[in-house]
Amino acid sequence: MPNTNYEIFPTTGFTVTHFLVSADIKKSLDFYSQILGGIVVMDGENGTPCIVQLENTWVIINVGGGPTDDKPAVYLSAPKDGEAVSSFMNIRVANIAECYERWKGPGAKFLTEPKVHESETRCYMRDPDGHLIEVGEAKK
Repeated sequence: MPNTNYEIFPTTGFTVTHFLVSADIKKSLDFYSQILGGIVVMDGENGTPCIVQLENTWVIINVGGGPTDDKPAVYLSAPKDGEAVSSFMNIRVANIAECYERWKGPGAKFLTEPKVHESETRCYMRDPDGHLIEVGEAKK
């Protein structure tokens, strides 16, 4: 049965979250809560990951590190440069102009202003660790 409550700890089905590795958890937590307006669910004290609810999903933020018993030979690290990207967050919005101004004001770093494309208007920003985030509004 699908999870229709979108809970971070689902009792049925599953919930998809986005996990980010951060070099500075406090800066990332401030970005996702203060600039994007997320709700802090766990603040990362006592060595636990941070969890921020962004609308209907959650961002889990934690430090990098070496292999563990459940992911041998896997190392987690924050982005080293912004040019090579294999995955990014995509935020779909109802009004891109409004979101652009609201998030730019307190310090979101956008690569460009929103650009009109065939099926959507979109722009990209980076979080404090350099993770790429697309912000897009579909054409109606």
